[in-house]
Amino acid sequence: MRLARFRHEGREHTGAVEGDTIRPLDADMRTIIEGGVPGRAGAPIPLREVRLLAPVRPASLRDFVAFEEHVEGVRRSIDGSGGVPEAWYDAPTFYFTNPHRIFGPDDEVPFPARSVNRDFELEVAAIAGAGESIFGYTILNDWSARDLQKREMQVNLGPAKGKDFASSIGPWIVTADELDPFRDGEGFLDLWCHVTVNGVEVGRDLLSNMGWTFETMLAYAARDSVVRPGDLLGSGTVGNGGCLAELWGRNGEQNPPPLKDGDVVTLTVEGIGSLTNRVTSAPPTDDLPRVRRRDAARARAERQH
Repeated sequence: MRLARFRHEGREHTGAVEGDTIRPLDADMRTIIEGGVPGRAGAPIPLREVRLLAPVRPASLRDFVAFEEHVEGVRRSIDGSGGVPEAWYDAPTFYFTNPHRIFGPDDEVPFPARSVNRDFELEVAAIAGAGESIFGYTILNDWSARDLQKREMQVNLGPAKGKDFASSIGPWIVTADELDPFRDGEGFLDLWCHVTVNGVEVGRDLLSNMGWTFETMLAYAARDSVVRPGDLLGSGTVGNGGCLAELWGRNGEQNPPPLKDGDVVTLTVEGIGSLTNRVTSAPPTDDLPRVRRRDAARARAERQH
């Protein structure tokens, strides 16, 4: 089943996609994820007459980094190092990004005005269900301001303003049972994923090239912690051109070039669908105040007096 949030005649609804129509359901998406799909609540509406929205409003978004090829290429682009850190092989690493800046299908995505090295990231996200199960899957674009990311990660804390301005998900949620026919013998989803910029293909890879299954990543996320129904878990960016930074690292130059205002990025995943967004710029921001530098020894001496 394909489940979507949509706007029709000024009101927001949740519905089941049936061919080229969508039929309203008598529950919101969080209730459906927690308790199951209710009965239909209205007549089907042609998809062309509705505006699809981000299919879920998650309380949290954990984004993993499950593809070796992506790690190797992006490390070379961001900090000039090569290879994959040994720690990567120990466990499925993730970071938390901003659940309050999630965009949906056909939304314009505003990059920080200060960023010029703008990038997409082609991913699939699992939606956590009840009892630490996987309810379904959607497409995820983990937009990245690589110049901001490169500077701030020198502090060894992780991405911040290079990431938290936007993520896109959609066009809908495909329930987990719908993708069972694509599972290989090890439990990975054998789905082709590809990305185009202004209609030109940039990258293509199989989702089954992940190092861990979504089930393993969910179990690891829940270890000594809490995962709630509706939380998102991103696969991390696929290899073979799943983002521009990987290609910059391999090519030794920014080829293809960074994204610019007006560029249209489309992510397509077999068995799920396509997610399209247009790149724009947010309003310019003011400069920060100068940092206060402190001499630790002098500060201690002043406190003693």
